[in-house]
Amino acid sequence: MKLDPSAFVADPELVRALEDRSTAISCSADRVLFRQGEIPAGLYILCQGEATLTMRSSAGESVLSVAAASGSLLGLPGLVGNEPYTLTALARSGAQLGFVTRDDFDALMQSDPLLSFKVLQVLAAEVRSARNAILHR
Repeated sequence: MKLDPSAFVADPELVRALEDRSTAISCSADRVLFRQGEIPAGLYILCQGEATLTMRSSAGESVLSVAAASGSLLGLPGLVGNEPYTLTALARSGAQLGFVTRDDFDALMQSDPLLSFKVLQVLAAEVRSARNAILHR
């Protein structure tokens, strides 16, 4: 299944607000950010470089793989839904990311409710992309 990488890209205003609350991460080697099934601790912003999102079936077969674009929010559905991550995220060597903790994300959403709508736009884009991928298998 092929998802549209732009589905994970957030509005620049939302990215800036999240970056202001993030901890910078530089990857000198490939790095797993989170694994499918893990409880979310926060979300990652792909500022620069490459990252890949993958999903595996319960039998271990690859179900999907998508290259994330700069400006992507990685792990957002799990964080918002307070459910385990449904994908595994791998940042490639040289990637620059920001990590926003659950507490910082929640505080931002409470302090600026208009940003919540921008979060919903990203989630809606991910849903549309998944539905299109299913339709065009």
